[in-house]
Amino acid sequence: MMGAHELGIEISARQQEKLLAYLQLLIKWNKAYNLTAVRNPDEMISRHLLDSLSVLPHVAKAGEYWLDVGSGGGMPGIPLAIMFPERQFTLLDSNGKKTRFLTQVQLELQLDNVTVVHARVEDFKPERPFDGICSRAFSSLADFADWTRHLGNNQTCWLAMKGVNPDDELQVLPSDFHLQHTHVLRVPGCQGQRHLLILRRTI
Repeated sequence: MMGAHELGIEISARQQEKLLAYLQLLIKWNKAYNLTAVRNPDEMISRHLLDSLSVLPHVAKAGEYWLDVGSGGGMPGIPLAIMFPERQFTLLDSNGKKTRFLTQVQLELQLDNVTVVHARVEDFKPERPFDGICSRAFSSLADFADWTRHLGNNQTCWLAMKGVNPDDELQVLPSDFHLQHTHVLRVPGCQGQRHLLILRRTI
């Protein structure tokens, strides 16, 4: 897939096939369900697929059980699940239309490592803490930390995908969280800044 090589990512023929099949489902369902404001398929590749794949090395360093909070149209959860078939991904969203779409993607692409949950994040009670929790333009960092605190522990890696580096949001980060790293993401074809903030719980 164009752009994956620039990210330094190896994609098998089967993974590329699934990523493009996911893109086709997103285009098809977007007309009725308004899953994304991006309508141009080429733009979807850079702003959705490649943007999701840009965090791959950081997901690779963490554990097996992942949560994508406010998954919406499935970014970054679906592309990550395609790339890491040996890991488990829970995609959480409070919007019924979006979870119906995600369930359809899971069925059509036969993603056995994906679980779709229709719930508010505050009400979600998983059986065990997640190894990693990611969000993409979901909320402020403070809300992200507050709303997902009960879903992880001090071993959990929180990944917040942002546009401009949110210095103001970092000033009001809850006291039991700290910023471990900030990474500038270079996404082929994407205009504007992209940042990944890695948070950890201190207690």
